[in-house]
Amino acid sequence: MTNSDSRADAAGLSPELADAIRDDIDTLAPGRGFSRRAFVGTAVGSGFAAAVLPVTAQTISTDAQGLDAGPVSIPVGDFKMPAYVAQPAGKKQAPVVLVVSEIFGVHEHIADVARRFAKLGYLAVAPDLFARQGDAKVYSDIAKLQTEIIQRTPDAQVLNDLDAAVAWANGMGGNTSKLGITGFCWGGRIVWLYAAHSRELKAGVAWYGRLQGQTNAMTPKHPIDVAAQLNAPVLGLYGAQDNGIPVSTVAAMQEALKQGSAAAKASEFVVYPDAGHAFHADYRPSYRPDPAKDGWARCQAWFKQHGV
Repeated sequence: MTNSDSRADAAGLSPELADAIRDDIDTLAPGRGFSRRAFVGTAVGSGFAAAVLPVTAQTISTDAQGLDAGPVSIPVGDFKMPAYVAQPAGKKQAPVVLVVSEIFGVHEHIADVARRFAKLGYLAVAPDLFARQGDAKVYSDIAKLQTEIIQRTPDAQVLNDLDAAVAWANGMGGNTSKLGITGFCWGGRIVWLYAAHSRELKAGVAWYGRLQGQTNAMTPKHPIDVAAQLNAPVLGLYGAQDNGIPVSTVAAMQEALKQGSAAAKASEFVVYPDAGHAFHADYRPSYRPDPAKDGWARCQAWFKQHGV
């Protein structure tokens, strides 16, 4: 048994979740083991894992020139949900894109992705969907992050919070009749679920989100379980070398989509042969420039094709 396996067992993790954690570790710093250094920063959109600070000059940094960008609070009942928002300065009725983070929360990379969308003319909202459970950016051990934050964040809460983000964007002058969602890893899974939940959504783009898995009270269904009920078409961007999301699960999801709604049947996958997990994350060693750039172009085209 490896050291990773031992720590996973001690934390009470299922083998499936342990595999997911190892995948996250591998994309952060291959070969470094199960723990990593503490996250730094506390404000939404500014924290960054110290262990995964930009490793090469390829890291994309999008400025805020011409944008209104920064942290906001979104009301969800009596709760004030932190979020990072970016939009073209002075533009009204901008189409809205929800940006759903990885398990590490809304750190600088996610804020940067939001600014990239804003530069394209969108009102981009990246809500901190873990805020009720804690601050994902302060954890120094991914096993604890998974058990203390991720596993305690119910899918139902997440979907409701995304609805609240849409309502907030509408109240701020965004055009929610042109609504899209994109997400990465944990957020990629949420994209599929939200496409089955929301009647307002026009399109989604899921980056290497898990498609199958064990169910429980927090995660009663996975994307393959709701594939037939999609209300909006989803583009799935996946890596053939992703050890945590076998290509066989992509094939199973494709078959499930064929049996579903019109939106399900209109959904598509692109599987990049030489990419693994987190290939879009330009701040990690897992970054693969060619698939990342192609995926970003396909993401933009998908939204335009479907009225976002």
